[in-house]
Amino acid sequence: MFGLGVIKGMGVTLKHLIDTYIEDFSHNGRRYRPDAAAVRQLASGRGSFTVQYPEEKLAIPERFRFFPFLLKEQVQDDAAVGTGAGGVVWKDRCTACGICAKVCPPQCIWIVQAKKPDGKPKPEPDEFYIDTSICMQCGYCAEYCPFDAIKMNHVFELSTYERHQSHIYTKEMLTLPVEYYAETHPIAYAQEEAVRAAKANKSKK
Repeated sequence: MFGLGVIKGMGVTLKHLIDTYIEDFSHNGRRYRPDAAAVRQLASGRGSFTVQYPEEKLAIPERFRFFPFLLKEQVQDDAAVGTGAGGVVWKDRCTACGICAKVCPPQCIWIVQAKKPDGKPKPEPDEFYIDTSICMQCGYCAEYCPFDAIKMNHVFELSTYERHQSHIYTKEMLTLPVEYYAETHPIAYAQEEAVRAAKANKSKK
């Protein structure tokens, strides 16, 4: 029957309108509390609401991607025994293979490989730069990295008053511990660790 779909659609709109007012009254006086915001952002949340940024912020999905960052992890190093570190040192996962720089569409990654005392290449970066002013947050660098050394961060509030030097991120600025990645990407981290463990067990057989 002509017009029935329009009536049903307007009914859905009216329901959202009523639910919005009911939810607003139920959260009256505690709108900006984190627990109230979290409840309203659930899939089961009712009605519509405006996010009053920066007092109120939307929950960031795990797969949300912004600028890349590098991972470092603690590993056992026999050379560090007796140095007070208990034989454990921080090591970059990055091997300076350059794959991320090759697949980067805007070519915003620049890597300088480290050298051994004898001048031979060392499998780690001495310098690592990302020009965030041209990075398009595509995530290709993280997808193609064979060592799970580069991931996409959730931090997006990076505005500055200067457009050049402050947008060039160095290795020190980009490197974060694996524990940070496990906290921000729990599902992806668990899946990757399961794959790494399976490969390790297979290699032992």
